[in-house]
Amino acid sequence: MALAWQAAFELLVEGVRRPLGPVLDLLDGLDDPRAAARARLFLGSTLFAGTGMSDSEHLVARALRECTELGDRWGVAAALSARATQAMLRGDLAALRRDGERSHALFEELGDQWGRLQAIDSLTTAAEIEGDYPRAGRLNSEGLRIAEELGLWTEVSQRLSGLGRIALLTGDHEAAERLHTQALRLATEQSSMPAVQFAEFGLALGARRQGRLDVAEAHARRVLAANQAIGYQPGIALTLAELGFVHELRGQADAALAVHLEGHAAARETRDVRALALALEGLAGAHALAGRHRLAAELLGTAAQARRSVSAPLPPGERGDVDRITRTVRLALGERACTAAFERGARRRPDVLPEAATRPV
Repeated sequence: MALAWQAAFELLVEGVRRPLGPVLDLLDGLDDPRAAARARLFLGSTLFAGTGMSDSEHLVARALRECTELGDRWGVAAALSARATQAMLRGDLAALRRDGERSHALFEELGDQWGRLQAIDSLTTAAEIEGDYPRAGRLNSEGLRIAEELGLWTEVSQRLSGLGRIALLTGDHEAAERLHTQALRLATEQSSMPAVQFAEFGLALGARRQGRLDVAEAHARRVLAANQAIGYQPGIALTLAELGFVHELRGQADAALAVHLEGHAAARETRDVRALALALEGLAGAHALAGRHRLAAELLGTAAQARRSVSAPLPPGERGDVDRITRTVRLALGERACTAAFERGARRRPDVLPEAATRPV
């Protein structure tokens, strides 16, 4: 049990993943099946912070099955919460909502505030993706209250960052920066790599939206390095997209294209259609900047169809880049030609780029 906890915390705090075979063999020999199932669940719940998504899914699925058979309702609720996070990382929004709601309901029945806090994280993500910012704000505020009552300062940091994101998405840049800065300080004090990255990426987003591109790049590059150190593909794809937009806004079409191509490759690894769509939108911006307006419109069409395929169109607070690129393309092509190119792109797969999209500008 001690080795299982040590392995999990090494990954969470230091980004170090030790070989798990010996630890899992020891758990198989444990004479307490409930404790073994919960230890597998804890390991599985940390592995998606690194390169082990398939291992994470296997361990959590096994733990869910074992906890169900043992009648361990707390274990079932915790496994459902972990599974909701996995669904979020691979872009399965239906599973995210389903498992998040089930987990929250179970923890509420059990009167477990810590568990409710974990489930609230998934429900908040779903609300934010859907553009329901009032609900996301309420859930984040509820999570913040619970975390403060329990003295869980890493969770307090995460919820402050969550509130910072909502402030950013609703245009309150001053509040967003204040909340993300407070969250970063707390996360650093707690030595929580995921919380540090979440807060710092929020600062990167806010700085870019205010035109402070050098500050945005500095924050984003630190987050990218941390994600690359553990091979966390969802974080890599997201951060590369942000860096690509920074280059585009500077007028650096070649640099933007190179970074967004790298981001698209990372997005393919995630199995997340939304990550692919974001990379395609970034590529559209790079090609539009280089004067390849027809190709840019096609890439926007592919991205829009990809988002529709998972019932996750861009909510209002996240449309800034796409609307800006679309205006450029429409002005250059005219309404009819733009629409035709958009519709051509909508017939393409988001994970396969047209050859023209990979050519240097």
